[in-house]
Amino acid sequence: MGARRTVLLTGAAGGVGTFLRASLPGYGYALRLFDKAPIPGEPAAVVADLADTEALAAAMAGVDAVVHLAGIASEAPFPDVLTANIEGTYRVYEAARAAGVRRVVYASSNHAVGYTGRPADGSLVGADVPHRPDTYYGLSKCFGEDLAALYADKHGISTVSLRIGSCFAEPRTVRMLATWLSPADCGRLVHAAIGAELSGHHVVFGISANTRRWWDLEPGRRLLGYEPQDDAEPYAAKLLAEHGELTSDDPEFGYVGGAFTTM
Repeated sequence: MGARRTVLLTGAAGGVGTFLRASLPGYGYALRLFDKAPIPGEPAAVVADLADTEALAAAMAGVDAVVHLAGIASEAPFPDVLTANIEGTYRVYEAARAAGVRRVVYASSNHAVGYTGRPADGSLVGADVPHRPDTYYGLSKCFGEDLAALYADKHGISTVSLRIGSCFAEPRTVRMLATWLSPADCGRLVHAAIGAELSGHHVVFGISANTRRWWDLEPGRRLLGYEPQDDAEPYAAKLLAEHGELTSDDPEFGYVGGAFTTM
């Protein structure tokens, strides 16, 4: 890869995409933006659906890596999830294969393992736990991770799947004191995932260095060199005053996927 790498960012108009549009150029990337919605102030962005194979192929041509965020970002009826998240992710990988792209950073989700319970012994949940999706949305992220593994083995496209927790400007709930991924750490994580010297498919959790975290950050540190700098704890007093501590019988406390397990 050259000194200034070109990265295709799908879902560039969304929340995480907006954070990465601000942060990734600072790491030296030239961004090619793709979304079905227009992006204000970005006249060069490709405005198209992932089903538009010609537009996707043109956007993919000559890029060094893909950061794939596009899709439905919460629970939805299965036909919608099938089209946007499952078929859409397949189309991205096929376009990457045809264009000779060798690195994908896939925005997976904690909801791929949402029914994983909090360990009673206080240990951390590792990124190697088996899939336990909590929703059709989570199921689509399981598919994306498995598709990434297939394309790594069959076509040599290396992928880092990021099981993102809660990526917002600041944590909004008590659960997010554990699961928050700050915008700055999101940029650090994606930058590390693009540049890591890896082959195959790898999964890491996407959270900040939160004092209350119970998901393991070590795989991201070891595999990618990801060193988060932010912590949700400065927001704890305000959130706890408003909502109180989570109780042990609350899904927000007991399951990786929190309230998604009750949808």
